[in-house]
Amino acid sequence: MAFVGRLHPLLIHFPIALVIAAGLAEFTAIVTANEDWRTVAVGNVRAGAVFAVLAALAGWLLALAPEMEVSPLLEWHRWLGITGAGSAIAAALATRDLRRRARQVRVYRIALAASVFLVAITGHLGGLLVWGVNFLVP
Repeated sequence: MAFVGRLHPLLIHFPIALVIAAGLAEFTAIVTANEDWRTVAVGNVRAGAVFAVLAALAGWLLALAPEMEVSPLLEWHRWLGITGAGSAIAAALATRDLRRRARQVRVYRIALAASVFLVAITGHLGGLLVWGVNFLVP
């Protein structure tokens, strides 16, 4: 179990990139009215959701390791990560029948936007955990 937890830093970058790419592709689909971009977004969010679950599981196991110091920052990172993975799953599940249901498109877009926001914030908090709050200060 400890080994799986240590994979968290390796696993996490892939779903971050996939979910953000999905958000950018969906935004491009909206702006250009080109459905090909939605296809890109759907593929990315589906893969991102799968990898987000794996990364969240590994992160949870890493946080439980005895050498990890529990802090409020870690708790925020942990729960926002779970919420972000959940919203990515919701967005991925909402991609079924997008062409036939306008309501489904709204649900998908809201879940995807929430996922992009949560993934960005959670990633930032993870960076603070690893590098410290003064990392960017000269």
